[in-house]
Amino acid sequence: MPSLVETIGQEPIRAAVIADTVELIDATVKEKGFLMKGAYATVKAIKKRFVPEVVDSLLNEWLGKLQPHYDRWSAQPTTTFPEYVIARSDDVAEDLLSVTDARAEKTSHTTAKKMYLKMRDSAKKNVVESIPGLAKMIAKHMAEQPAQPQATA
Repeated sequence: MPSLVETIGQEPIRAAVIADTVELIDATVKEKGFLMKGAYATVKAIKKRFVPEVVDSLLNEWLGKLQPHYDRWSAQPTTTFPEYVIARSDDVAEDLLSVTDARAEKTSHTTAKKMYLKMRDSAKKNVVESIPGLAKMIAKHMAEQPAQPQATA
């Protein structure tokens, strides 16, 4: 079975996944307080493509972190993928944040690193809140994939 990176992390699907992820981030930020909305708007005003570029650069790693969850679900799909992931939101959020944790650890931008570490706990809360939308988006893109050809004997 092809991986999430192989199925929805490649063009032409990748562009739609990135766009949907940015839309999910935009919607999540819209529900937050004034400070977060202001900071997000400032970042987008300074560099319009910043958020899509970050999503693009992290997408394969995020999909890689989702892969074990997808594999466990697809081995015994007794619920939908979104239901499966939502029931494990805490673990899934930690897995996804491990990608940005690693990036923060490696950065040479000490101010950015300090800000990230300061906001890490609230970031987890925000990611947990976004898991239903994320899971539905992944399920949608996976369902749009053509069926894999069956091997013939």
